[in-house]
Amino acid sequence: MDNKGTRISNAFQIGLLGGLGVLTALALGNALVTLANIFTYVALALFIALGLEPIVSFIESKLKFKRGLAILTVVGTLLIVLGTLIWSILPMVIEQTGHFIESAPTLLGSVQQLDLVVSLDKQFDGSVSKAIEDAALYLTDNSNWPTLVGGVVQVGLTVFNGFLGALIVLTLSLYFMSSLSRLKNWIYSLVPASKRDTFSNLSEQIAGSVGRYVMGQVTIALINATLGFTMMSILGIEFSLVLACITFGLALIPLVGSISGATIVVIVALTTSPNVALIAAIYYLIYMQIEAYVLSPRIMNQAVAVPGAVVVVAALAGGALLGILGALVAIPVAASIMLIIRQVWVPRQTGR
Repeated sequence: MDNKGTRISNAFQIGLLGGLGVLTALALGNALVTLANIFTYVALALFIALGLEPIVSFIESKLKFKRGLAILTVVGTLLIVLGTLIWSILPMVIEQTGHFIESAPTLLGSVQQLDLVVSLDKQFDGSVSKAIEDAALYLTDNSNWPTLVGGVVQVGLTVFNGFLGALIVLTLSLYFMSSLSRLKNWIYSLVPASKRDTFSNLSEQIAGSVGRYVMGQVTIALINATLGFTMMSILGIEFSLVLACITFGLALIPLVGSISGATIVVIVALTTSPNVALIAAIYYLIYMQIEAYVLSPRIMNQAVAVPGAVVVVAALAGGALLGILGALVAIPVAASIMLIIRQVWVPRQTGR
């Protein structure tokens, strides 16, 4: 009986410890999920700080500014540019949104006259036209406006949360930029003295490659948006300034960004005319070839020396794991891994 009691007691203790271990793992997992936004803010702020570091260093060395003044100059210039864009775009967006709401029933009515809708009506016994008429009645019925307002409020809350997140990222970026040297020295001090020089040399090269990559990607996105805005202005496509800003933001995302921006522009161009949409599509087909084979190699080869196949795999893997942020940081991370392999792992394998 004593042996049986001992075995039961031991089994109970093992089960209890196993259950406590599972509960602890679940608690840690929930904590990590809760802190995911904070980790994202920190990673994005550090990425921005490293990206702006080359400009800050240039202003420090060439204009002889103190580091604090150089940081304020760079950040202030960025805020002025963004504020000017928002100030110029916002009235137009509000005006065009109001115009769209007023003309929505008319637009929906005109859709019913399209040949495609007429043919679908014949196949589905008028259900398509009925759906369009219901949508028009819903938009013109004042009693449905509280629901629409609720949706607008929800969008407003989302925008507010995005603004709050942007403010947090901006504050963290300023902190990282102002204390970047101290942060690096503190990290270097954690490495054994015998390996500190090698570690610091690799870290400086990695930080420099991240900064050059960010500036290169911003340059490519700016060229994309500027040329796209010129094309849209010539063709008379509506919302050209808004679309240029959208294409700039999307072009920052490797691989799929430029294609996504071009698709949005072509879809909007269809509201002008099919011929204009066709011209826009041809323009982007030509531009993306020039970007892929002329602009990107010339700009990005000076930033990160990563083979094209590695760029594709890294961007896809980063996007699958962490979404847009993962796609943004995947290429400099791949460049960093390749740098470590070339300078640490390969010499060890060859006995150097």
